[in-house]
Amino acid sequence: GDLLPADGIIIQCNDLKVDESSLTGESDHVKKGEQTDPMLLSGTHVMEGSGKMLVTAIGVNSQAGIIFALLGAAGEGDDEDAAAASAASAKHNNSNNNKANSEKGAKEFVSNHSNVGNIDNKANNPELAHESSRKEKSVLQAKLTKLAIQIGYAGTVVAVLTVLILILRFSIETFAFQKKPWKHEYIQQFVKFFIIGVTVLVVAVPEGLPLAVTLALAYSVRKMMHDNNLVRHLDACETMGNATAICSDKTGTLTTNRMTVVQSYIAGWLVGQLAPENKGDLPKQVGNKTECALLGFIQDLGQNYEAVREEMPEEKIHKVYTFNSVRKSMSTVIPRVDGGYHLLTKGASEIVLKKCNWIHGRDGEVRKFLQQDQQAMVRNVIEPMACDGLRTICLAYKDFVPKVAGGNEEQIDGEPDWDNEDVIVSNLTCVCIVGIEDPVRPEVVPDAIRKCQRSGITVRMVTGDNLNTARSIALKCGILKPGEDYIVIDGKEFNRRIRESPDGPVKPELFDKVWPKLRVLARSSPQDKHTLVKGIIESRLNSNREVVAVTGDGTNDGPALKKADVGFAMGIAGTDVAKEASDIILTDDNFTSIVKAVMWGRNVYDSIAKFLQFQLTVNIVAVIVAFLGACAIKDSPLKAIQMLWVNLIMDTLASLALATELPSEELLDRKPYGRKKPLVSRTMMKNIAGHAVYQLTVVFVILFAGDIIFDIDSGRESTLHSSPSQHFTIIFNTFVMMTLFNEINARKIHGQRNVIIVEFGGKAFSTASLTLEQWFWCLLLGAGELVWGQVITTIPTHPFPKKPKTPEIEMYERQAEAEEEAVDDITPRGQILWIRGLTRLQHQVFIIFLTIDLFFLFQKRFFSSMFPK
Repeated sequence: GDLLPADGIIIQCNDLKVDESSLTGESDHVKKGEQTDPMLLSGTHVMEGSGKMLVTAIGVNSQAGIIFALLGAAGEGDDEDAAAASAASAKHNNSNNNKANSEKGAKEFVSNHSNVGNIDNKANNPELAHESSRKEKSVLQAKLTKLAIQIGYAGTVVAVLTVLILILRFSIETFAFQKKPWKHEYIQQFVKFFIIGVTVLVVAVPEGLPLAVTLALAYSVRKMMHDNNLVRHLDACETMGNATAICSDKTGTLTTNRMTVVQSYIAGWLVGQLAPENKGDLPKQVGNKTECALLGFIQDLGQNYEAVREEMPEEKIHKVYTFNSVRKSMSTVIPRVDGGYHLLTKGASEIVLKKCNWIHGRDGEVRKFLQQDQQAMVRNVIEPMACDGLRTICLAYKDFVPKVAGGNEEQIDGEPDWDNEDVIVSNLTCVCIVGIEDPVRPEVVPDAIRKCQRSGITVRMVTGDNLNTARSIALKCGILKPGEDYIVIDGKEFNRRIRESPDGPVKPELFDKVWPKLRVLARSSPQDKHTLVKGIIESRLNSNREVVAVTGDGTNDGPALKKADVGFAMGIAGTDVAKEASDIILTDDNFTSIVKAVMWGRNVYDSIAKFLQFQLTVNIVAVIVAFLGACAIKDSPLKAIQMLWVNLIMDTLASLALATELPSEELLDRKPYGRKKPLVSRTMMKNIAGHAVYQLTVVFVILFAGDIIFDIDSGRESTLHSSPSQHFTIIFNTFVMMTLFNEINARKIHGQRNVIIVEFGGKAFSTASLTLEQWFWCLLLGAGELVWGQVITTIPTHPFPKKPKTPEIEMYERQAEAEEEAVDDITPRGQILWIRGLTRLQHQVFIIFLTIDLFFLFQKRFFSSMFPK
């Protein structure tokens, strides 16, 4: 799964296979070796095996760098022609810049090479291109596109109707009733009608919506970094909010990924965990965690790994059959001292045991390992370990000797056929079975899974471990609960249930009988995971199509991560291939971070819904006012420039406020919205309609009776070139104020009330219930913020001018001046400053008490007038 950062030559390798499709377009894995095809190229992926290489080229000198330099040269050809006549120094600087750009391009190629390499694949494979485009449009994008089209149609219809009605009314009144001849001045009237129609259309379109979406996504992506979610694709953030299913790995995601051998079966003896000799902190595990567990086990047995490695360095290893999801085992061939070879194998216990024909007995002697012995060991050793949640590993060996072979040895006359793996890795001798514990993350994972289940998300475990091990871990995590009727099967049984024949295609009707109740898929291959994800996404069993999130860390998990609506790669244990195929990288490999991603996704969705609730109320009121106003008085009460102010300025600030709210745990108390549920819910429709009715009532009352209410000149009869009227200004100002206060209402889209926090919040929100009078004062003081804003506005920026003083203040100042003059000649400067400070303090205290007296006098008169006895 590693990405090669440079070109080089292989020095030593073991079963090395490389994917060079990013450079050649060929998807077949190329086998590499010291003798055959030893060149490794930057930008390619190691798909299997391991090795060492000597670096020969980096940056612009590597194959990937050369390609990017050519791409850059092709794009800058015109610029080079234009600069051909420049000075030599300028040319020299240009060449340096081009080199720097090429190096930058090479770096970008290393991280984004898959986009270049997949061009041919997408062109030759329309299905792959279709799948890529399908993932590009997320659930929210699809709903917003549909809503924008509907709003556009409605706005166009209303705008056209407005223009037609205005033209018809003007034409009938002017030419039919008044019998006036055509004049060129009438063209201005028709232009005015057209501008009114354009105004209606502009108002109908929510211009601030793209900004709100971008703000919400960008803000969430930045904040998600603190929750260990590195978002690679922006739309994955909000798609996660609609997730209905999560297919999660076990190791590292649900468990701690710190493995320890706690049980072992050696030579017929079942042994528990050994007590460590040195008490203290646990050693840090680096690399493959299963290997670390086995290394810790042999150290507990008193063996020295470093001495063994010095005796048999990696360069002496003759052949390696690397671990993969198909083998589920690993075999290493090393030379024997007296000639021949020694094969060492470790892997999944039930798989390796099937290849064992010999075993060490209690006396240490090798004896035959019969079929019934294998079944007894599975029943008495492996299954009890697996039921305790342990991963069981079998260790075995085989000797290839040039002389006469013993019972469990194999005689060779020359070099064995190492490519015939089935023959080489057979007739093994079982050494032991070890049970490796990988404990569940106890503090967070069960709680996180409960949150998922409460929020309507089904969690499924897809693992390569033993069926009993997977079931035990699922019970500890809470994926399975005792007494529930759910399916727990392995990969072989899964494929048997969804296909009519072993090699046949997946039958949707058979698949739909399995996946709704499936909770644990054990001993699964990456192909099984891809089949499960693809089947759930494409299933039509539910009216709302499932939105599936998948976790993966291996190279072969790439197809499943690509197919999923949201692919999570492990940031610690994940390979480069898995990370490039993913949408989000979990930097801590923890399932809890997935739940945080769900919260942020739902928060993005709700933020957009809040802005829509605010925006659509504004648009509906403005469109209806412009339309009916134009039809009734031949002019729109809200002018085009006023609409631009509302749409471009106010909506922008509203999107900043509504799109940047933090998520809360309450987001997990509701079910996912799903793909088909409309973006504007019934509650939102009620809120939009209710506030629109109120605002329209106020606006139309002011429009048709405002001149009487406020005793001002009517603006309804204004001519084309008349000056702005106070009447229409009041309409605009009232509309803006109602919109501002409605932004507070728009923060709630599920019918909540802020009053509940004060009245019933209690200790949780540090609040106590208030009386009606206290609520009145709270509301009065809250509304007083508007008055206070005007007070602040009146404060001049320049120094205060001199104002007349009250008699009391003048008296105090005269007394202070007299006292200062009396002591100036006999008092030091520090004491004078101290006296002046006390005098000023007296003045301030006097003013405060005077203000309090005035306040209580006002309160007494106010309540006596409002509540007479």
